[in-house]
Amino acid sequence: MDESPEDDLVEDARRGSREAFAELVRHHERRVYGLVFRMAGNHSDADDLAQEVFLTAWRSIASFRRGSRFYTWLYRIAVNTSSTFLRKRSREKDRTEFNENLAGADAAGGAFRSPEGSSALNELKGRMDEAIESLPGHFRASFVLVVSQGLSHAEAARVLGCSENTVSWRMHKARKLLQARLKPYLGEVRS
Repeated sequence: MDESPEDDLVEDARRGSREAFAELVRHHERRVYGLVFRMAGNHSDADDLAQEVFLTAWRSIASFRRGSRFYTWLYRIAVNTSSTFLRKRSREKDRTEFNENLAGADAAGGAFRSPEGSSALNELKGRMDEAIESLPGHFRASFVLVVSQGLSHAEAARVLGCSENTVSWRMHKARKLLQARLKPYLGEVRS
């Protein structure tokens, strides 16, 4: 089965082959996990989301249309699953906690620009992760697909079900939002 092209695996899975679907999961699990992790921001939620993505894919494999690539279809499920999760989480989450953390970070200002380079780099990475997590869902989805997953704007557009121009606009807007959020930590940044 390792020698079968992906199209054959998809067709076998559509006919109910669990082994073929398991092979598809093995082939795509890292990329799907990476996507949902970047969307969710933590491993615990990413584990649950990745499992939900593949469960949804298994339940829906018969409806897969061969006009698109399997990974595009699978990534769309991952983005939709993650977006739904994030909407639920944001409704449940107390926003004052985020504002208190942000106020504390603003007060720290330039404190992480110390001589300890690796410590500063870790701090900046944490700030970047927080900034990405704070992006509105559709901007975050575009950003994660293009930057973290390495998809082209056209591929991301197919996954998200929108135009390539929409992805380009969302990327521009996401960069502007990230730039504004990270400005206190990076100093002056050109617009």
